[in-house]
Amino acid sequence: MLLADPVTLIACIIAVILVGMAKGGFSGLGALGTPVAALVLPPSTAAAILLPILIVQDAVSVWSFRHAWDKWIVAWMLPGAVVGVGLGWAIAASIDEMALMGVLGGITLAFGSYRLWLERGSRVVAASTSPGWVGTLFGALTGFTSQVAHAGGPPFQMWVTPRRLPHLTYAGTNSILFAAINLIKVPSYVMLGAFTHDVVVAAALLVPLAIAATLLSVRLLRVLKPERFYTIIYVLMVVLGAKLIADAIG
Repeated sequence: MLLADPVTLIACIIAVILVGMAKGGFSGLGALGTPVAALVLPPSTAAAILLPILIVQDAVSVWSFRHAWDKWIVAWMLPGAVVGVGLGWAIAASIDEMALMGVLGGITLAFGSYRLWLERGSRVVAASTSPGWVGTLFGALTGFTSQVAHAGGPPFQMWVTPRRLPHLTYAGTNSILFAAINLIKVPSYVMLGAFTHDVVVAAALLVPLAIAATLLSVRLLRVLKPERFYTIIYVLMVVLGAKLIADAIG
């Protein structure tokens, strides 16, 4: 049994809490889930355990934010995400996952740092108005990194956070998009034989914690002051970027 070892169990619990916080609205933290679980499990096994958990958490977050999401953003990003998921599946065997995470970490760290500097001292920055086709490109990167390591949060943040959506709309848009992406990923994981008996059992045992972590994060987000939301997101991006770089170097 995969969770019989206490160290493995603790690492998986931390990973589930992180992705639960991401599904509850603190986008980006979910990208840490697979690297944390991969400290004690093969990366492919860690990703396979987390996918069913992510889908359950998606259901909770979609229901929680069902009245607050941006259809225009999802409509532009989702087609690109489908292409990205397909590309990630097609070249899965040849991807150097650590190198990819290192590059993603560097970009995430730089972007988060830049936005914190740009908005320092509560400066008001005009919302981005980049065209929809740019979102499709970021959608492709989101789908690709999500397929490889459930790390689609940073590309999503890079295009969506500068648009300065209301914080609940931002969380709802994140929920709807990633719920669709995670369902699209299921056939590729099945074809890769990722869902072994041990993987399914481990995921099932962690589901109650996954639901609790998501609901708690949703509740926290609803009482959070909107003006603090994006600062928290950018700080999380800096921390996440540094962590991904450290993992890649390590």
